[in-house]
Amino acid sequence: MQQFDLIIVGGGLAGASLAVALRDTRLRVALVENQPPRHPEGWDARIYAVSPANVSFLESIGAWKHLDAARMAPIRAMQIYGDAGGQLDFSAYDVGVPELGWILESSLMACEFWESAKRQANLTVFSPARPAELFCRHDATVLRLDDGTTLSARLLVGADGRDSWVRQAAGLAAMNSHYGEKGLVANFATEKPHRNVAYQWFRDDGVLAYLPLPGDRISIVWSTPDEQADALCQLDPATLCQRVAEAGGYRLGQLSLLTPPAAFPLRLMRVPQTVAPRLALVGDAAHGIHPLSGHGINLGFQDARELADLLTAAPAWQDIGDERFLQRYQRARREEIFLMQTTTDGLRRLFREQVPGLRPLRNFGLKLTNGLPFMKNALVRYALGAL
Repeated sequence: MQQFDLIIVGGGLAGASLAVALRDTRLRVALVENQPPRHPEGWDARIYAVSPANVSFLESIGAWKHLDAARMAPIRAMQIYGDAGGQLDFSAYDVGVPELGWILESSLMACEFWESAKRQANLTVFSPARPAELFCRHDATVLRLDDGTTLSARLLVGADGRDSWVRQAAGLAAMNSHYGEKGLVANFATEKPHRNVAYQWFRDDGVLAYLPLPGDRISIVWSTPDEQADALCQLDPATLCQRVAEAGGYRLGQLSLLTPPAAFPLRLMRVPQTVAPRLALVGDAAHGIHPLSGHGINLGFQDARELADLLTAAPAWQDIGDERFLQRYQRARREEIFLMQTTTDGLRRLFREQVPGLRPLRNFGLKLTNGLPFMKNALVRYALGAL
């Protein structure tokens, strides 16, 4: 049996960033991942918006400076449109910051985390490997891998996604609300420059977002009912480009497809208990939100940051797997996660409801907020992590 202080199951963005964040600690860390990341040909269709607060986190763990700047795009402004004339504009200039966030490929960040992990003296990587059995003792967690390797540690962290094997093996409940929607993602070349502006439209058929990529390119996320998402995925490239350009009011002119479309089911997932004796959850294993806010990975990075800070500050005598100790992490993360889940779910419901009289009211709300600079600035600064 190989012994560690900490085992992280899942080497995605949340799990790998947590491992790298612990690089200067005395902790012996094991990272278990079945499929290491790789750079795709061309552009990665899985794109994330990273907030300034999480840029700071990536800087603190030494990853940000190694990312290829030619594959990253800052968001200088954002324009949000309602379904009946409402509009809300955000500008980095207006709130006195260089950018509202950055658009990055998932694989760009993931590969850099793994490169950092290779240089990490206190980290042992088990990959490809899958967890097979989990045993929790009073003094340690024992994990058996599918190849028969057995690991033990004082603490095990589940960072293995929304269908987390760790969460299920530990018996932690997850409450799922399926939206009956899928998030369609694809990348396009644009006829007109986007000028680093992100766009979002609340439409009768869902929520469409244009996210700026380097050059005259964008990534889209179209949250739409299952049937429409499946139908869009089946369209030939020319027809899909026409549909996406039309849905965005030809704001960036004609589009040309760069990556094949892909769609993934959307759901709200609440996990009442994200810690247990000798166990903690981070990232999508701990929560799931609608993508309209673009904060999914930001919540995951903040999970990693909070847990890494707690473990780094723990004195040598502290049992890091003690549930009372881990409750500090859960308490620190609960409010932000609840607020973001409730806000995004509420916005989605607000613009999906077809109650008579509600359409003009919700669009009036957008216009009213747009006319109150102090309120807009407060919203932006909260999203940036400045409050």
